[in-house]
Amino acid sequence: MRMNRRKFIGLSSLSIPVLQAGDFVTDQKPSPIVISTWDFGKEANAASWEILSKGGTALDAVEAGIKIPEADEKNQSVGYGGLPDRDGHVTLDACIMDQDSNCGSVMALENIRHPISVARRVMEKTPHVILAGDGALQFALAEGFPKENLLTPESEKAWKEWLKTSKYEPRMNIENELMKKDHGYVPMPGGKENHDTIGLLAMDAKGNISGGCSTSGMAYKLHGRVGDSPVIGAGLYVDNEVGAATSTGVGEEVVRCVGSHLVVELMRQGLSPEAACRKAVERIVKKSPAKSKTIQVGFLAMNKKGEYGAFALQSGFTYAVKSGNTETIIPGKHYYP
Repeated sequence: MRMNRRKFIGLSSLSIPVLQAGDFVTDQKPSPIVISTWDFGKEANAASWEILSKGGTALDAVEAGIKIPEADEKNQSVGYGGLPDRDGHVTLDACIMDQDSNCGSVMALENIRHPISVARRVMEKTPHVILAGDGALQFALAEGFPKENLLTPESEKAWKEWLKTSKYEPRMNIENELMKKDHGYVPMPGGKENHDTIGLLAMDAKGNISGGCSTSGMAYKLHGRVGDSPVIGAGLYVDNEVGAATSTGVGEEVVRCVGSHLVVELMRQGLSPEAACRKAVERIVKKSPAKSKTIQVGFLAMNKKGEYGAFALQSGFTYAVKSGNTETIIPGKHYYP
């Protein structure tokens, strides 16, 4: 029996999948890996790796890793010891997202050391995605989280020094000469100027990806201000078919372009993680050309192959990587020289 060419092509199209841009096909066995923002991500990664190296889930690894900077009182941009808002309140934001697109978030949460864990409880125990303010605190207390004062003496001292001028200019703590001309900025004790939000992405041995993000937000912000960190799609986004992305820096600009979702969609179209991060940064420059010269925003991404990359507006952004054969801190490439 002879088969004409048209019928053969028709049958073939039913049995052979057509690859679209962004389809990731690999026969390689997934290798666990964790990446996170800034130098302090190295310690966060180590805690994540304790779980990943033993066959644990990416979700568990994300929570365990982020809890490290949340509990570090020397880190004044995340969790306990974070710099307060203009009224002296330490308010925390965090979100988490797993491989099945389940997600949870808390905004403007006070008096709870680990907002990432509360965000996970929101994801797993409520029908909601976001809880905010007093409602988030009530939920956390009902779940057994201890209530404690998060304002350390060091952060309180810095806040009182800031009150002498009360100038609020939302510029990031980054080693950049343009930033150092900022008027009224009170540097952190010890001169540490190159850290901010912790964003962490992990892939486990099954190839599943999860991510999380946590911050105490911009120092001396208006009470109630929320940035991009707890906003799914802005500060964090995970698509287990494609990859994940997270961000750091001035959250208002990230929210305006739904930055992390944008990065993931660009990877879906076939861009590498670094190229996708660069495109998102260029979008910010295009929308706010003057402002983009005086602020910092950085994106970090991982695709389904375990490839990773980052890109920022300014120099100074770093990210940490941990896998079975790598443990390093990498300077992120940047738009402005």
